Amino acid sequence: MTTMRLTVPVIAILRGVERDFFGDLMRVSFAVGLQAIEVTMNTAGAEEMVRDCRPEVPAGKFLGMGTIRNLHEAERAAAAGAMFLVTPNLDVRVIEFGRAMNIPVIAGALTPTEIFAAWAAGAAMVKVFPCGAMGGPRYISDLRGPFEMIPLVAVGGVSQDNAAAYLAAGARAVGVGVSFFGREAYQRKNLEEVAVHVEKFLEKLSDSAG
Repeated sequence: MTTMRLTVPVIAILRGVERDFFGDLMRVSFAVGLQAIEVTMNTAGAEEMVRDCRPEVPAGKFLGMGTIRNLHEAERAAAAGAMFLVTPNLDVRVIEFGRAMNIPVIAGALTPTEIFAAWAAGAAMVKVFPCGAMGGPRYISDLRGPFEMIPLVAVGGVSQDNAAAYLAAGARAVGVGVSFFGREAYQRKNLEEVAVHVEKFLEKLSDSAG
């Protein structure tokens, strides 16, 4: 099993990010403490963004690609230099490809059967999606009973207001969209405000854990 060690329990998900903004956004976010960024495959220019920025990723940080729906997209993401792959669905072929390439796969699943199947196939972590639609943190807590050995990533409906609750319920990490960066700051491409928002989000999680 290919592992992925996350010491900061957040994966920032970027869907539709503009290519001319991504590099600066990545550098600033990593500098203030973020550890993992996911660019979705269905973002225009996603592969080029990852390929261009991969050499700048600091040690201990991760730049991956998400919305990997099939083996072909997994192969494209790997060729672009993705350090991890995230799927919205369970495709064992993607997990097997990741293992063969030594690329961690965070496999999408929703039901207990799917979650266990993803883990048994060798997923590094299992993305519970859409988690919010299933009851939020309570669903994670319920899953942790029989699946205490499976690292779960809660995605779907996660925000600054409830991220700590997901972690307290037993999630190994949470996946958060544009709100992680501060929606208005992100839309204005204001990197100073983005940095402040990212720091506050991470500090809030750290405070709740302490």
